[in-house]
Amino acid sequence: MTTDRAATADSARTAFGWGLLCVLSGNMLIDALEVSVAVVALPSIGSDLGLSRTALGWVVSGFALGFGGSLLLAGRVVELLGRRRVYLAALLVFAVASLLGGVATSGPLLIGGRFVKGVCAALTAPTGLAIIAAAYPAGPARDKAVSVYSLFGAGGFSAGLLLSGLLTEVSWRWTFLFPAPVALVLFLFGLRLVPGRTPGERATAPARPTTAATYAPAGTLPAGVSERYDLPGAVTSIGALLALAWALTRGPGAGWADPLTVTGLLLAAALGAAFAHIERAAPRPLMRTRLLADRPLVRSAAGAAALNGSYLGFLFVVTLDLQDAGNWPPLRTGVALLPAALPLAVAVATGLSARLVGRYGTARLIATGTWAPPAGYLWYLLAGDHPSYASATLPALLLVGLGFMFQFAALNAQAMSAVPDPDRGAAGGIYQTSVQLAGAVVTALVAALLGAGADDARHSALVLVGVVGAAGTAVALTGLLPPRRPRPTAVPEHREG
Repeated sequence: MTTDRAATADSARTAFGWGLLCVLSGNMLIDALEVSVAVVALPSIGSDLGLSRTALGWVVSGFALGFGGSLLLAGRVVELLGRRRVYLAALLVFAVASLLGGVATSGPLLIGGRFVKGVCAALTAPTGLAIIAAAYPAGPARDKAVSVYSLFGAGGFSAGLLLSGLLTEVSWRWTFLFPAPVALVLFLFGLRLVPGRTPGERATAPARPTTAATYAPAGTLPAGVSERYDLPGAVTSIGALLALAWALTRGPGAGWADPLTVTGLLLAAALGAAFAHIERAAPRPLMRTRLLADRPLVRSAAGAAALNGSYLGFLFVVTLDLQDAGNWPPLRTGVALLPAALPLAVAVATGLSARLVGRYGTARLIATGTWAPPAGYLWYLLAGDHPSYASATLPALLLVGLGFMFQFAALNAQAMSAVPDPDRGAAGGIYQTSVQLAGAVVTALVAALLGAGADDARHSALVLVGVVGAAGTAVALTGLLPPRRPRPTAVPEHREG
């Protein structure tokens, strides 16, 4: 009887573990889909809503800005309110924003919905990994859960391109509507499966303290809501990013000397300076500025930002080339873009990425793959205004895919290589923020260049993509340089007397 009860309990735990992993991985999948699902649908969206190419860039950038701009604040919200509460609320809001985006009749409403979904992804994507770490015991069970979770994230981009092509054949609106019922189903299962507390915590205690009394220095009053969440830091950081993105998209059309463009750039600089000042003085800053002295982290964040930003900007150009100039249907376009995304998904699924990192190390692996994306961009640029898919587009996409296959896992591993365990969450926030914001800013600027109407607009956009990619190569090669030797400390001269 005891054996039967133990077997039943083990079976229930196994079923619960797989159920929870399905919820978390399913949500990771729709978060990853959102990055790419709009790409193939862009020409159809522009035709239906009458959006310019500059506005279409914001359809892609809106999600990335919401994601990257709120990642630092999202970590604090989860810390104070608890994983379960925030995770489930974000899932529900994600479903509502998907519904609103799908029925949007104007560009601002669609872009606003994309921004809100990005904020929700910032609340759920890192939290899902934290829930796995708390719910699964260290060892094979947790390793397997993390592998499945990562696989869904890596495969989501590829799936998004294909799914976008399929759904856009019916209507572009389905590319934004379909996540709504999926997120709602995940929410309903999550109510049952997402744990409300970490093992070993008292049932009556929240996942994290909900007051700031423990954060206040001895002898002071507890911090208020603004201090606990560092709202000044959040407002100035997000404001700086939005001002910068707006100014960059305005510049190519209105001119860089245009008063509003200059005002936007100055506002972004002022808000950025204010954010840096606030974070240095805050008792619990959103960004731990000391981490910016961690060279592997900064080098990885810069390299990954260049890789992601140039890639999304390149896809924007290629999509318009295939559909607007080449008259390719959406499904054919989605399939045509897969060669850039599939190598990474296969490498993660087979464990090749992890094996390569273990065998060759991060710096050498990154340097091995860093030349490929810029080479692909250059190849495509030199093909002229009407590139052939077989001789220009496909080789360029394969080179980009090769670069991602070598660099993606290595950049992630290098970023965390020298970070102490207590700082890993904050370091991950800095890394992911850099990646998402680069994608948002570069895509918005590429769209603005294309929408400016200049004769060489396409050429300028591709040059920008190539320069960003080459900057990533330059950063990667610095990782091969020998580390600087610490300066010898002066020894005081000893005098007898």
